[in-house]
Amino acid sequence: MLKSLHCLAAAFGLISVGCCCPTAEALYKPTAHTQTNEFTAGIEGPACDKSGNIYAVNFGRQQTIGRTTPQGKSEVFVTLPGKSTGNGIVFDREGRMYVADYVGHNVLRVDPKTKAIEVFAHEPQMNQPNDLAIAPDGSLYASDPDWNKNAGQIWHVSAAGKVTRVAEGMGTANGIEVSPDGRALYVNESVQRNVWVFDIGAGGALGNKRLLKQFPDHGFDGMRCDVDGNLYITRYGKGTVAVLSPKGEVLREIDVLGTSPSNLCFGGPDGRTVYVTEVQHRRLVRFRVEKPGLAWQRWQRP
Repeated sequence: MLKSLHCLAAAFGLISVGCCCPTAEALYKPTAHTQTNEFTAGIEGPACDKSGNIYAVNFGRQQTIGRTTPQGKSEVFVTLPGKSTGNGIVFDREGRMYVADYVGHNVLRVDPKTKAIEVFAHEPQMNQPNDLAIAPDGSLYASDPDWNKNAGQIWHVSAAGKVTRVAEGMGTANGIEVSPDGRALYVNESVQRNVWVFDIGAGGALGNKRLLKQFPDHGFDGMRCDVDGNLYITRYGKGTVAVLSPKGEVLREIDVLGTSPSNLCFGGPDGRTVYVTEVQHRRLVRFRVEKPGLAWQRWQRP
């Protein structure tokens, strides 16, 4: 009986160590989720909707957003207008999709039912909005690198679409995420290999910038939090996802079956499947983890 309970707990992710049950799932083991070369080299910005579908930019050709089922079947969801080209994607609590349009200096909003696309926010002083993070109040943060100068800045976009620069003088700001309690913003710099943390103040203002972790080699791209506040960071060029604790400790690194992971998201029926956009093979890769993702948890709240 004890052994059966132990196995049952493992099956539901309650424990992961020391289970002798043969059906216990393998954690942190990468598997290809889509076929090679289904996306372009611009594959980026994955995010999951409430049903578990994965959305990533540049499926088949540039300027598209692809929708991939949990079973790995993909199709074009929308094609962006004009010259707009997507990068990072997030969803709000109402299921609306926000896309960083790095060509148009926009944050686009897509209605999931009608597929109507609108410019939610536009700022000519943006270099190229790269990745997005969403705060508990529904406001957004956008990383904005200037690759030519190895510099960057951060923008806050209110729930009404008002754009405010909240940090400047940074390195190549790229991956960005809000902590589970909504009080801190994490930003990484691809070239400088720093992970910074800011305190979030009134109106989305940032302060008390401090270094969480600096890595000795390889670049960064996107990152997302699990419900415990651990950061999953894609290490572009090394072919791994690093898991960083809220204290800046490297807990593990996970191989992603290719040299160039660009971004990631959490999904699956229990929020414990990580999907990674991988550029070398232009496909999605997945692996299972112990804790659900923060974005998935938001879907569960009434």
